[in-house]
Amino acid sequence: MGAMYGHADDRDWLMRAHGDIDQWAAVMDVDADDRPIDWNWVRTLDFVHGVGVATPYDCDAGATSDVHDLLRRDLMIRDRLEAILTCCDRVFMTDYDRLIPSYRLPRALAYVNRRLNDEINLLRDRGVAEGLWTVTSEHRERVTVPVLHAAEGAPAVDDIQDRTAELVNGRAERRKRAREQRGAGDQVPVAAGLEEAAGGTTGASGTAAASPIGSDWRDVYLPGRGLDTVMGVDIETTGTDPLRDYIIDVGFEYMNMVTPRPQDAPAGMAYVEPSYQAGDAYGQARLGFGVTRANAWHGNETIRNLTGIDVKMRSSSQWHLFDEWPEAQRGLLMRLEQQPFVAHNANFEHRFFLHNVEGYAESYRSGHIVIIDTMPMSRRWDEGAAPSEAHPYGDNSLEAYAKRQGALSEDSSERHLGLEDAHIMLVAMKHHLTALREAHRGPWGPDGVAGTGGKRAKGRRW
Repeated sequence: MGAMYGHADDRDWLMRAHGDIDQWAAVMDVDADDRPIDWNWVRTLDFVHGVGVATPYDCDAGATSDVHDLLRRDLMIRDRLEAILTCCDRVFMTDYDRLIPSYRLPRALAYVNRRLNDEINLLRDRGVAEGLWTVTSEHRERVTVPVLHAAEGAPAVDDIQDRTAELVNGRAERRKRAREQRGAGDQVPVAAGLEEAAGGTTGASGTAAASPIGSDWRDVYLPGRGLDTVMGVDIETTGTDPLRDYIIDVGFEYMNMVTPRPQDAPAGMAYVEPSYQAGDAYGQARLGFGVTRANAWHGNETIRNLTGIDVKMRSSSQWHLFDEWPEAQRGLLMRLEQQPFVAHNANFEHRFFLHNVEGYAESYRSGHIVIIDTMPMSRRWDEGAAPSEAHPYGDNSLEAYAKRQGALSEDSSERHLGLEDAHIMLVAMKHHLTALREAHRGPWGPDGVAGTGGKRAKGRRW
């Protein structure tokens, strides 16, 4: 299966991750569905060659193997893996005794789960090609899932339906009931995939950011009035799930919110949109990455239409996979540690970095990373983000925010490429902070905080 699902030769880290199982087994007893974890089963998994039951031949239409049975078994494996993975960040961030020194095992489990998900998609494709079923997409509360419809005269497909919606929505309901049982006075943030632990939920100044419209877990990402140099980051991925999807584009640049742009700062890369002007930005960079052969074979029209990136063209040896390129991971981590990084809906980038970047989780837990999010800036401090029937909390998309702050013309659209989106985000942020400073609002208002602000696991000052 290795030839099908990737093209990296150095996977020693996966073997080392396998050796971390005992550390996790000592502190993590149950999974996200409150079931005891069978760590002996985890020990049987082959991280290097894959955890799925199919071979590349099994994914071809016309293969003699039982595609129904293969898909059923793969789905069961994925459900078990993801129930474990969903708990790992909370366990790691609340491991105050540091019994688990490394997040390597969850990264490895996410690595094999992505490739397992590719295999599941190809087995579904095979069933369609063989006339056994058709596939549609349905949105079910918090997630969108593929739904199989058995062809006339074909076997039923009830046992090979995707259970993601059932599992995700069930976990959310259990969290909701647990909060209600704790009582209204318990304000523990419950952002999916980002447990606000490891040093509390304070901003980087050490003071929680209050809000005139009620508490929200995103408030801890608001900037403080001492913020200056930041790195804006935006990633494009093959989907929204870091346990199943790949990072295919990373763009970043730097900007000072107060002091002038350094005279000797490198200009960096050019934007694909000719109307974008660098202005105060510097150090622009764009990094493109590939996908597995299986992911490319399946294709992704949604992402091609959104970003212009065709994953079918990104499986050759010239395209490195981000989760198989430690040098790229280390280079990005080094930059993320040097100053606060800014993203729009930063929990998205954070979750992908947790499960892809070697050392990121460890550095974040140690307080070496500060995250600022422009989405709560839009929601809290942008009067133009008025609630409406279509947007109960206001339109806080990056495109809407950038247009209101003069970073994007009314006749333009968000480009959905990393560098371009990072740029309009930082321009909008700087315009917004300048206006807030003059009006004595936001960070300079009565509820503002000193220092850089932002979310971090524990205290660090620049």
